[in-house]
Amino acid sequence: MTGAVSPDRRRFLTAGAAVLGAAASAQLWLPTTARAADTPLPEGVFSLGVTSGDPLPDGIVLWTRLAPDPLNGGGMPDTAVAVQWEVATDEKFAKVVRRGTAQARPEYGHSVHVDVRGLRPGRVHWYRFRAGGRISPTGRTRTAPHPSATGGTLRVALASCQNWQHGYFTPYADMLDQDPDFVLFVGDYIYESVPSATAIRRHEGTGEPYTLAQYRNRYAQYRSDPHLAAMHAHAPWVVTFDDHEVDNDFAGEIPQDPDKQSHDAFVARLTAAYQAYYEHMPVRARSIPSGPHIQMYRWLEFGRLARLNVLDTRQFRSDQATSQAGAQDPSLTMLGAEQRRWLLDGLRDSPARWNLIASQIMMAETDRRIGEGKLWYYDAWDGYQAERNALLGEFRKVRNPVVLTGDRHLTMVSDLRENFADPASAVVGAEFVGTSVSSNGDQDQAAFHAQWDPLMPDNPHWKLIDAHRGYHLFDIRRDAIDAQVRVVDTVRKPEAVPSTFARLRVEAGRPGVRLV
Repeated sequence: MTGAVSPDRRRFLTAGAAVLGAAASAQLWLPTTARAADTPLPEGVFSLGVTSGDPLPDGIVLWTRLAPDPLNGGGMPDTAVAVQWEVATDEKFAKVVRRGTAQARPEYGHSVHVDVRGLRPGRVHWYRFRAGGRISPTGRTRTAPHPSATGGTLRVALASCQNWQHGYFTPYADMLDQDPDFVLFVGDYIYESVPSATAIRRHEGTGEPYTLAQYRNRYAQYRSDPHLAAMHAHAPWVVTFDDHEVDNDFAGEIPQDPDKQSHDAFVARLTAAYQAYYEHMPVRARSIPSGPHIQMYRWLEFGRLARLNVLDTRQFRSDQATSQAGAQDPSLTMLGAEQRRWLLDGLRDSPARWNLIASQIMMAETDRRIGEGKLWYYDAWDGYQAERNALLGEFRKVRNPVVLTGDRHLTMVSDLRENFADPASAVVGAEFVGTSVSSNGDQDQAAFHAQWDPLMPDNPHWKLIDAHRGYHLFDIRRDAIDAQVRVVDTVRKPEAVPSTFARLRVEAGRPGVRLV
């Protein structure tokens, strides 16, 4: 975990990486004609593009995957391939600061994850790869600010839930124009659903993915969206997964339909899904899966301005409750004991002005019953109330906690209260549930509000609800976070018209959120 590395250990790793980077820089980056010894690779070997992720003050992860036949397993030979990479401080690569060679290995789908260190903090860099006489598209990335930096601003784009069959990923075109420092993607990067003959864009294959090859093909299809590919190449991404990267509403090693998937079969499916996830995401080697387990929770620092705690709310959760009594069972856990301790320790000890929590699923209460009584949404934190309420109680001791969420396919911005059973209890934080990129498609807004507006009096902590497709954009300063709900007019066509649906603000030292 990023947050678990001691300062001394971090300095050692950084120094070692700088020495290796300096040695690697002696290699020459030569044009194709000067590297006749390379084993030629087909045109289109970089069809899945490039991206970067998990920025540190001195480093970044660079990613690509060699796949000339992306929807048919990748199309690469069953051998390792040397892939050169380089990082520069200018787009023309006149000032290269790091070079090296990585191995694209068949056991990881010929994916490449380069953990570059020795870079300068708070800087834009450009990068590219080369293999078999082919050169990748150029990527652009940015390192995190210096650890002691106290000022400046941080622009973050929050995205989730991009269902290929429900529409084009048009919000990314606007996100590209907004130029965030990084993209925070909180789950449902792919959907495991079967191909639909009536979909706007049909899923590849003939059914749900279960094997590694099938998951690889599904990721490759999603990566082919041009707006998503462009955004991946423009800024670093910080990612975590939710359920659809594996199986809808799974919990730990329990599938949605245990009567149809045996435990052994689902463990095999988890193993395949987690490996495919690692192969397609810009994460560090600590996230290489071990069978049906993957290390995903971690924190990242952005100077003294913000600490980002990235949660894993799927691997360690108890099976989902099905009743009010079950949802209040104190033995149920969303995070598991180890992750909960890690989160609380990190929040208590954080030196940051803002403590951001990336939670795949909604933390604020959703009461779906009008009038007396409660009807909760059990797949979210409402189904794990004892742990949720204890965590919210701890928020009173945390500096400026803000939760960033996905999953719901709608915008839902809320105050976080210490006790949702008491509307007069203290506000201890704010939550932004980001809408989906494409999931649910172009919704009927009148129908949405007819369904949800009557619930507002029973959920007074909700400040804004909406069902347009899009993403949320945050400008983080020491004194406040200014948020925009960015939406598009359609995902049914390859291009769309973007706009700002709403503006909100969270002020430092004043828990909660308000419309501007």
